[in-house]
Amino acid sequence: MATAPGVATPDEYVGATIVREQTNLWADAWRRLKRNRLALVSTILLCGLVLVALVSLFWTPYPIWRQGVASTYQTPNSHFLLGADAAGRDIVSRLMVGAQISLEVGVGTQIVVALIGITIGLIAGYFRGWLDGIFSTLINIFYGIPDLLVALLLVLLLGRGLDKIIFAIAATRWMDMARLVRGQTLALREREFVEAARASGTRPNKILSRHILPNALGPIIVQATFGIPQAILFEAFLSFLGLGVQPPTPSWGAMAADGFHALRIAPHIVLAPAIALSLTLMAFNFLGDGLRDALDPRQKR
Repeated sequence: MATAPGVATPDEYVGATIVREQTNLWADAWRRLKRNRLALVSTILLCGLVLVALVSLFWTPYPIWRQGVASTYQTPNSHFLLGADAAGRDIVSRLMVGAQISLEVGVGTQIVVALIGITIGLIAGYFRGWLDGIFSTLINIFYGIPDLLVALLLVLLLGRGLDKIIFAIAATRWMDMARLVRGQTLALREREFVEAARASGTRPNKILSRHILPNALGPIIVQATFGIPQAILFEAFLSFLGLGVQPPTPSWGAMAADGFHALRIAPHIVLAPAIALSLTLMAFNFLGDGLRDALDPRQKR
């Protein structure tokens, strides 16, 4: 049915209403997040970590592959702030590149998880029926398989490249995102603005991309924030087992494994990557808690 000039169509009216609601939601969420000191401190720490990772792309105090730049098991001093490892390599330089590897694994894994999980969750939640049954069964099957077994098999079959490790970890983590998005889609598809868009003849792909997905972004972001430290820890564990990135590229897990046999005589080799890993995991978890509280409508006053 045609509308008079200057009069918004039902779909345009619904879209404008959603934009206003989302603007208010994100503004309120930012105000609540600023009151969470742990989340703000974690954000600052993570920004510093990203800066270190970016700097390591162009500069490190010493080449990460060069051995013998210091004495074996060199303790921290003015020239080597965190000492050197068993091969005489500078630990600060290797930590800097290790931060780059950890962020690439954490963020890269969540990108793959989001692509798989969001797509499956939207389709299963919106169309329901036999599609929902197939995807729900697939999710339950993957939940029943030990994630460590899946990751180990994929790494052994595909190799130890960084992209292959990201894919192997994502293969064990996409189910959480898919189940979350499916639940959000099931709830949102019954809302009035989705019913109005459907009644106006809007195609399903536009309803999913313009109306349902934007309103589910809050829980998705929170889930991704919690998923990043899980992926980083998983990669560190694989590297500790010797199945991580290829040497001489440093990983915090591999650095801890290399120094484990000399823990009594040179504890700094293990403590440096372990502390860096712990601080990073805590920062992401505190930020995830802050985002969850900030994006929860029940916190709104």
